[in-house]
Amino acid sequence: MSELPVAVDDGSRAVRIRGLAPLYCAGFTTAFGAHSIAAGIGAESSDLGIALLTFGALLAVYDVAEIVLKPLFGSFSDRVGAKPVIVGGLLAFAFLSLPGAFATTPTALGLVRLGQGAAASAFSPASSAAVARIAGPAVAGRYFGAYGSWKALGYILGPLIGAGLILCGGLPALFLTLAAVSSAGALWVFMAMPELPVLPRPQYSIVDVARQVSQRGFLVPTMALAGATGALGVAVGFLPLLGTSLHLPVLASMSVVAVLALASALTQPWVGRLRDAGRISTGLGLAVGLALIAGGVAVLAVVPTPATLYAAAVVLGVGMGVTTPLGFAHLAATTPAQRIGRTMGAADVLREIGDAGGPLLVGGVAAAASLAAGLGTLAGLLACMAVLCAVVLRHPGS
Repeated sequence: MSELPVAVDDGSRAVRIRGLAPLYCAGFTTAFGAHSIAAGIGAESSDLGIALLTFGALLAVYDVAEIVLKPLFGSFSDRVGAKPVIVGGLLAFAFLSLPGAFATTPTALGLVRLGQGAAASAFSPASSAAVARIAGPAVAGRYFGAYGSWKALGYILGPLIGAGLILCGGLPALFLTLAAVSSAGALWVFMAMPELPVLPRPQYSIVDVARQVSQRGFLVPTMALAGATGALGVAVGFLPLLGTSLHLPVLASMSVVAVLALASALTQPWVGRLRDAGRISTGLGLAVGLALIAGGVAVLAVVPTPATLYAAAVVLGVGMGVTTPLGFAHLAATTPAQRIGRTMGAADVLREIGDAGGPLLVGGVAAAASLAAGLGTLAGLLACMAVLCAVVLRHPGS
């Protein structure tokens, strides 16, 4: 297969698209796999006998594996190349989804989610790194926006298809479908993704790595991504749970997440193009995105009705659609290609801490007080993050 340079010139958009298409598929697969299960568990929580805190733990365990393993696989992809790591991760995800067809207890579901998270730890940062290298820094916003949109399609179709599969065959049908989708994704990446050359890597000491990850140009955008991801983790599980508590049908409860994802999918490419054209700065954009997310969560805490459930989903989706491409494009544009995999893996660690911490925070506060209190606490934290981004990244060069 042909090799692509680190950054393809502006006249080679078709080459970029051919190279990125299987990576969009990988992004779709991880979103479809993770969030169809999370939303399905939320909608079926009463039948499974799952309490709020246990439910939050089931959402978080997937991310615990990613927190531990993503930096390792990110660095590994820098050493051996992104393609074998992506293919291997997708195949492992397919294999580890099969036991879910026989899981009937919260413990068994938790173990399956843990295995899926470990597999996703391989292909997720490697896919992000490959997108950064194929796109190049000048148009990183546009192509990370498209990559995020395809992931958002996974969020849309995951809950909807998951609801249909659960209605037809329960959670076993959903897990078997995930195995088939992941296998197909691995085949497409193997057949269509171009080879990217492994670049020489300088030796970094622990002090060098600590200095790199503590710079505000890395830490603050990654914190914003973590906040948005934490809110997404809460939304994927707790929006269907809220829908069920409001006596909505299973399909209607799970489709709330699809509304959120559709809003995000439509927003991300537009915001990415604004970023590449210099019409929106990272600091301002991240602050606006986080403020929208905080507002959407606050509405759910104060006025939980079927109408506000869907309205908040739209606001949350737009906020995430603003935050995600700006954060990733900033990282891609400011990181040397030789260590882009490690950087994306390290960024994903903080994102997964948010993804795990969000459901645990809301579930823990809800168990101690109420679900409204848990959502209100999350909204307050997101508002503080928005102010921090506006202050710390107020200059374009930050």
